[in-house]
Amino acid sequence: MAEIIRMPKLSDTMTEGVIVKWYKKVGDKVAAGEIIADIETDKATMEFESFQSGTLLFIGVETGKAVPIDSIIAILGKEGEDVKALIEEEKKKSAVSSQQSTVKKPVDEIKKEIIAETPITDHRLPITNSSDSRTKASPLAKKLAREKGIDLSRIQGSGDAGRVVKRDVYPVNLSAYKPAADEKESYTEVEISQMRKTIAKRLSESKYTSPHFYLTIEIDMDNAVAARNSINAVSDVKISFNDIIIKAAALTLKEHPKVNASWLGDKIRYNNHVHIGVAVAVEEGLLVPVIRFADGKPLSHIATEVKILVEKAQNKMLQPADWEGNTFTISNLGMFGIEEFTGIINPPDACLMTVGAIRKAAVIKNNMVVAADLMKITLSCDHRLVDGVIGAKFLQTFKFLMENPVVLLGRGEI
Repeated sequence: MAEIIRMPKLSDTMTEGVIVKWYKKVGDKVAAGEIIADIETDKATMEFESFQSGTLLFIGVETGKAVPIDSIIAILGKEGEDVKALIEEEKKKSAVSSQQSTVKKPVDEIKKEIIAETPITDHRLPITNSSDSRTKASPLAKKLAREKGIDLSRIQGSGDAGRVVKRDVYPVNLSAYKPAADEKESYTEVEISQMRKTIAKRLSESKYTSPHFYLTIEIDMDNAVAARNSINAVSDVKISFNDIIIKAAALTLKEHPKVNASWLGDKIRYNNHVHIGVAVAVEEGLLVPVIRFADGKPLSHIATEVKILVEKAQNKMLQPADWEGNTFTISNLGMFGIEEFTGIINPPDACLMTVGAIRKAAVIKNNMVVAADLMKITLSCDHRLVDGVIGAKFLQTFKFLMENPVVLLGRGEI
């Protein structure tokens, strides 16, 4: 008996998928466990294995096309088996589902669509070969109208007794500008990727659901810079400032569990484990692979793991286990020279920390003006879970660890 293969849900946030490549064509034999297609989700391109054996009788999605999860993408069965009735039944189900979603559409949304589809006419559009002999207009207005081919009878005058004057014609004169031959409007449109759709949806939900507030603190990085230089002089694994920040944040979260939390609607979850999400920029948007149990890992391990995950993210090789389970997220734009910025909280985290560039500045130390390496950190907080004092105490501890790397390294070997 023929079996339907549907678009699987390959990540917790996936709502639709794109068939990137079919490895089989209609009529080919398929064995259980054999890869039949590559599917692009909102986070990565993943291989899709068949769970059953048979002959590929029908392909329902073209390469490059996006369809919702649970949509029919293929049918497997016995060679020569008729699946027309099965396909028609699926089409009817899809049509009924589409009608129901239309009925449920809010009235305000329907009104907006009607307004958007209604053409708007401008009573002052230029019309050529027209007559203005019966229209009350000033001589200058008539002259401008003749020069620009404007029908004065379609202009509402603002002068005495509805007389058309210069100011009524002049805006149309501006809009009648004819560009030069080399001044041509052009643009390029591209389909929104699954990743970008999910980023837009999740961050919009976060921003408008979670009441954000922001706390910024400045950190003296002189000791951290010296410590990193010393470590990298003797270590086979090169440590970045971001690795040190991840470690310090993880240890700080252990001391401030109310920041290492999630809002679950009717309850708050305080996580005992620390999983740090690290924002990684890729061509199509942003991915957040996770460093699990970061508080217990040495800096060298964190550095190696971050490099591997960044490479996988950039090559679209991340798997669900790589991006799920974050309890706190760090976004660093310091390498781009950004000194300070705020970020949108990455659900289900209670907070997100943004990291700015390290910059030289004049400061007073021991009653002397000296040059120092400074860095600004901003904590985006969900006010449903984290109050100002909780966030401030978290940043105080984080600042202490970053400014005293000996204490930081004493809590976890290099």
